[in-house]
Amino acid sequence: MKELELKYGCNPNQKPSKIFVNNGSDLPIEVLNGKPGYINFMDALNGWQLVKELKAATDLPAATSFKHVSPAGAAVGIELDDTLKQIYFVDEKAELSPLACAYARARGADRMSSFGDYIALSDVCDVATAKLIKPEVSDGIIAPGYEPEALEILKSKKRGLYNVVKIDPDYKPEPIEHKDVFGITFEQGRNEYKIDKSLLENIVTKNKDLPEIAKIDLVIALITLKYTQSNSVCYTKGGQAIGIGAGQQSRIHCTRLAGSKADNWLLRQSPKVLGLKFVEGISRADRDNSIDLYIGDDYMDVLADGAWQKVFAEKPEIYTKEEKQVWLSQATDVALGSDAFFPFSDNIERAYKSGVKYVAEPGGSKRDDAVIEAADKLGMVMAFTGMRLFHH
Repeated sequence: MKELELKYGCNPNQKPSKIFVNNGSDLPIEVLNGKPGYINFMDALNGWQLVKELKAATDLPAATSFKHVSPAGAAVGIELDDTLKQIYFVDEKAELSPLACAYARARGADRMSSFGDYIALSDVCDVATAKLIKPEVSDGIIAPGYEPEALEILKSKKRGLYNVVKIDPDYKPEPIEHKDVFGITFEQGRNEYKIDKSLLENIVTKNKDLPEIAKIDLVIALITLKYTQSNSVCYTKGGQAIGIGAGQQSRIHCTRLAGSKADNWLLRQSPKVLGLKFVEGISRADRDNSIDLYIGDDYMDVLADGAWQKVFAEKPEIYTKEEKQVWLSQATDVALGSDAFFPFSDNIERAYKSGVKYVAEPGGSKRDDAVIEAADKLGMVMAFTGMRLFHH
């Protein structure tokens, strides 16, 4: 197939719309179900690149949850412990393949942002992964293939309209890419820079102890950032992104946004949140929104209004700011990647509040010395990669 006509572009008024390969080659994708749209394909193709690179860099199956051309979550297939199964709402008796573990992590890290996502998988979608995907609100999936039973499970979503796309894993695009803006064509070489553990060898801090799992986490952060709208910062831990700050004009705002998401991920594992009891039949979205609200600072208003009865089977105790801070103070060994250098040490200081111990950033700022000094004071390990990862 040389081209695929789409219903419309980014918005319904943007017609006509289609996708094709500039050199006239066949499209490397096959639509197995549904009718993916313009934004669906933007998310799918960016997501596919991310998981393909994660798999190549870590030799582990990878998954990502994409929304509006940035990842909400990304992860590799490391086994889930019981707490993660609980906060990701994975049945403790479910049989989980490594790919299913990667998907559960990618989807579960920021469930509110992942609502209505587009999924990308590095490997053939198996039944275990399809079963996890089935109850979630999602627009579609892209993968290099599907087990027959898994495909039937996915086809049953959204009254048979779920978007399922198969991509040729051997497809390699042209080395030069183009983009039109206001009738003007931009041309540049594709960002083919390979990200792996060798990028972390230039450790500039006094502490140079970088364990293997931290290397994996930093590689995940950097590859995730390569496909995240800039400016961007990514917190990772245990084989997955736990907080992504995308598209902010100020880097400290990226660090704060991603840090607040990482904090929420950590707070969801606290006994108070794990002990919440919901009314029977509550939707996944209402449950996720309620957890996010409960963790927030304005939950007193909800309790005062009596609105808690709509979602909770029992009135939850207030989760005080002091209690949350005590729980968050236990956070440690979090990794942090940045797509460009940190211009001020405030980024390091904010990251430390969310348990960051390992940092990878390009370096090259006039204030590198001040940033390194701040990292040294906090006992962090920081590597300068020398490579900026802007994505627009």
